[in-house]
Amino acid sequence: MELALIYTCQGLELQESAPAGGKTHSRLHVDFNSAQLRYRLRHGGGIRQPLARAIGIKPGHRPTIADATAGLGIDGFIFAALGCQVTLIERSPVLAALLSDGLSRLRHDPQSSDISQRLSLHCGNALDLLGQLPERPETIYLDPMYPKQEKAALNKQEMRLIRTLVGDDHDAGHLLDRALTIACERVVVKRPKRAGELTSTRPSHAIHMKNSRYDVYLIRSSNGA
Repeated sequence: MELALIYTCQGLELQESAPAGGKTHSRLHVDFNSAQLRYRLRHGGGIRQPLARAIGIKPGHRPTIADATAGLGIDGFIFAALGCQVTLIERSPVLAALLSDGLSRLRHDPQSSDISQRLSLHCGNALDLLGQLPERPETIYLDPMYPKQEKAALNKQEMRLIRTLVGDDHDAGHLLDRALTIACERVVVKRPKRAGELTSTRPSHAIHMKNSRYDVYLIRSSNGA
């Protein structure tokens, strides 16, 4: 497999080519103005959708969020579009470069500049960076790599490229434990529908969808609230 970062007329892309200069097999590209993503914003259910309820969005309340496994930034963009201040953390330098390019184009779009102002990006290991943020986020969101046999929202080619870059997230349990010591209100973990929890710590509750679920870990304050 040959991978290359290439600037095209659409922006930065990661392309996979066949050996000896064959045709491009698949590509990764961050486009926050894609028709698919815009459709999701219009018809995804707003603050009533499962993702919004899981991260703690309520009428009059938009939590600050650290998306500690940003990937291609889709969920983080949804959070920002719903009004949240979002910190994206991505440990793969290649994915972070794609995200940075996508955010740069978003900032130059007059219709989306307000959303882009609620998004910031950090490249590095979330195990370290979560404790270095200027303020503790109210919600920390984790979407670790699914086991290979599980379904995922991205297509198979995209998932294969991402897995090549980031591996299988074997430290996801440690990241959850770390997040639970830092989040002010909750930690949310996206999991396949039938997968077990990441650690022995049981979630406060779960929000179920057709093929996946959100495990929600509420942070109890010292006064028991």
